[in-house]
Amino acid sequence: MPKKNSTKTLEKFIDEQYGKRETPNRESFEKGYEQFKFGVLIQEARLEKGLTQEQLAEKCGTNKAYISKVENNIKDVSLSTLQKIIEVGLGGQLELSIKL
Repeated sequence: MPKKNSTKTLEKFIDEQYGKRETPNRESFEKGYEQFKFGVLIQEARLEKGLTQEQLAEKCGTNKAYISKVENNIKDVSLSTLQKIIEVGLGGQLELSIKL
């Protein structure tokens, strides 16, 4: 008798754990995921540039502990500071969009 395939898609797993999209529990999960993703994106860009947290902090006028907290989503960051980290510290360009 063949085994039943119990593989789930990520979307189905998240639906089961947090509810369907646009429900309060799911929205809370999605918000937390976006914040997590944001910190990871900064960390990946820093590593791609070959910079330590200390070097990035020096370039944008902050300190290593602050960069660490941003990358680990412990610290909220203002838009102006985010722009400085990305543009001055990483030499990138910040792009924002609004989805309605």
